[in-house]
Amino acid sequence: MRRFPWDILLALLAGFGLGLVYSWIISPLRVTNADPVALRADFKDTYRAAIAASYAATGNLPSAQARLSLLKDANSVEALNAQAQRMMANGDSLQQADQIAALALALDGNSDNIPTSIPATEIASNIEVDSTLTIPPPPPDAPIVLTETQAPAETQLIPVASTPRPTRTAIPTLGAPFTLSGQEDLCDTNLPDGLLQIIVLNSNRRQMPGIKIVITWDGGEEGFFTGLKPELGDGYADYLMTPNITYTIQLANGSDVATGISAPTCQTPDGGTFLGGIKLTFQRP
Repeated sequence: MRRFPWDILLALLAGFGLGLVYSWIISPLRVTNADPVALRADFKDTYRAAIAASYAATGNLPSAQARLSLLKDANSVEALNAQAQRMMANGDSLQQADQIAALALALDGNSDNIPTSIPATEIASNIEVDSTLTIPPPPPDAPIVLTETQAPAETQLIPVASTPRPTRTAIPTLGAPFTLSGQEDLCDTNLPDGLLQIIVLNSNRRQMPGIKIVITWDGGEEGFFTGLKPELGDGYADYLMTPNITYTIQLANGSDVATGISAPTCQTPDGGTFLGGIKLTFQRP
């Protein structure tokens, strides 16, 4: 009977272990100059936040779109909206969430109207060629015609504006402003008292997440976003109103202003009263 080759098996296991130690500890694989698509999910979020901050400072939407394309997301707008909602739910920087939501709205509203940019090197070469062009001399036998030369007009200097330093900017108004298309009092005992419900729709009546809503009252102001309760709709947001306080509501991106909003007093079938709610609908024309 042949003896089992334990020595060979032990040699293979030792070689396998040494290979793991070398590849994991002594000389692990180091990835350099990788494309953004190869980043971890948390690093991709940081990359999107940096792009949104650059767009907030420069307003260069084609550049932001080109950088986002390197992530190869299935839908850049949905990825930005989802990140903004995660940041607000986790209590992260509200400024970064605003910037990311603004970039998502800009891409959603202007994805079909972005002009093709011309490389700067091509522009520079064209200017250089044009500046060196000269008028060819006339032929020797051409007659000389004396004409009166008009005095040159006064040269108008066009001031060149300096590039401003990056500052926090408000969410830009993109496209047509939103209109207040619906306002309805809600007397439902199943709803919380004083519940203000807001629905934001685009021109195709699809709900829009990541839209900032500004609510003000005498001595106070607060902002909140649509899409934080996706089970109730991507464009849904709500707020609990205090009794006997009148509110003013509008969208930060530009909209009609809903004034004189206060929780209505409703009656129950047995003659009692309770605090009702209001439903507002904003839609882009």
